[in-house]
Amino acid sequence: MTYIQFLGAAGVVTGSKHLVNTAADESGTRGFQLLIDCGLFQGQKEWRERNWRDTPIPAREIDAVVLTHAHLDHTGWIPRLVKEGFTGPIYATSATVDLCGVILPDSGHLQEEDAAFHNKIKSSKHDPALPLYTMQEALDSLKLFKAVDFEKQTDVSPELSFRYVRAAHILGSSMVELTVKQNGSSKLVLFSGDIGRVRDTEVAPGKVVRSGPYEGESADIVVMESTYGNREHPKNDPRPEMAKLIRDTVGRGGSVVVPAFAVERTQKLVFMVKQMMENNEIPKVPVHCDSPMAIKAVEIFLKHEEEFTDETKRLIDQYGSPLTWPGFYFDTTQQESKKINNSNYPQIIISSSGMATGGRIQHHLAQRLPDPKNLVLFIGFQAPGTRGRQIKDGEKEVKIFGQIVPVRAQVATLEQFSDHADTSELLEWLHTFKKAPSQTWLVHGEPDAAQKLRDAMIKALHWNVNVAQWMQKAPV
Repeated sequence: MTYIQFLGAAGVVTGSKHLVNTAADESGTRGFQLLIDCGLFQGQKEWRERNWRDTPIPAREIDAVVLTHAHLDHTGWIPRLVKEGFTGPIYATSATVDLCGVILPDSGHLQEEDAAFHNKIKSSKHDPALPLYTMQEALDSLKLFKAVDFEKQTDVSPELSFRYVRAAHILGSSMVELTVKQNGSSKLVLFSGDIGRVRDTEVAPGKVVRSGPYEGESADIVVMESTYGNREHPKNDPRPEMAKLIRDTVGRGGSVVVPAFAVERTQKLVFMVKQMMENNEIPKVPVHCDSPMAIKAVEIFLKHEEEFTDETKRLIDQYGSPLTWPGFYFDTTQQESKKINNSNYPQIIISSSGMATGGRIQHHLAQRLPDPKNLVLFIGFQAPGTRGRQIKDGEKEVKIFGQIVPVRAQVATLEQFSDHADTSELLEWLHTFKKAPSQTWLVHGEPDAAQKLRDAMIKALHWNVNVAQWMQKAPV
């Protein structure tokens, strides 16, 4: 009997990995084994440590991988999977393939940088500190990627085929409609991946890709995210508040530090900052996008204009490529990154990772957090256990590179930037289903968020809904 096994993003937001096994026997070794997403665990130590363990299912026994989108919590463990012996195809949309071609090598590069820095200052309990995987190992894994068009039916085995439909989360993001054939009949299993905002720029200002996930589903089983299952997004425009925060910070001689994911969130923010500068809502101070992948990410973003919102198209027509804007700097080398922190003049620094768990943002926070003139601005979800969540929740000090750093800078959060649908938006989308699924499994959420969404779905839809547990098997 075919089953789904939740190897990640169950009981936690990150580490998305859902195994579909067509085995007819209990051992599971004789079936075709398909992995939906292959993400990194982030946040709490107990979850992060699982990144260093072998997969519960040996990598060499997994036959294929299907990706929903390019974010690291859905793709970042692929180089490690390949390192462990996986040799099958990795399916993704064209934009996701392009983005992974930048994100995964960048992830390996940053891990090598972090390991080298820990070894230099002797701040790791491991001697030597090692990266989870290297840049070269990430590059090697890209050879297995295969681009698949939206709406195209793709056969992966005699029993399994899938179709991509739009999720409207980030560039190239998709939901996976998986058809499972068994015993002369078939069932449709929908894997939502991350679901984008249902409405347009009036509700989600600055949104880059077209709003609204694919509607009118008729799945038998649904596996869906619950990241924002216990809260609603603010409905007001964030720009006036953000403009005031920036003006106040620059006015007192400070800098604005924004931990932001390099894909989607950074592009959204730089367009918004540019527009506010042109409208004289904020002063024209230098803007640094400090990421080794920043230029390539922008180039990929501009390449896939078929996914843009009308607002994004207008901004590009008006201002051109961000790579050409005066006063906007895309810092790719370590030397360029270090120069940012050599300046005492006000500036806006946008750097990854978005949850401040790794990458160059750590260096900027280590320098800027102790000074009350500065502002740390969060514009994305901060998972429990991450450094970003600690700062957001008001911790007076945090550990960075083994050193205690006092938090004296102003800290602010703008929730409107999220590209995840909230509870009311998810329910609005679910109401478009042509029929009720026989079973719905909630993943990719904190326990409270998943439970609150389950309760809301049962009350509003009267569906059969369960919260997935790590390593649990669900029959198809």
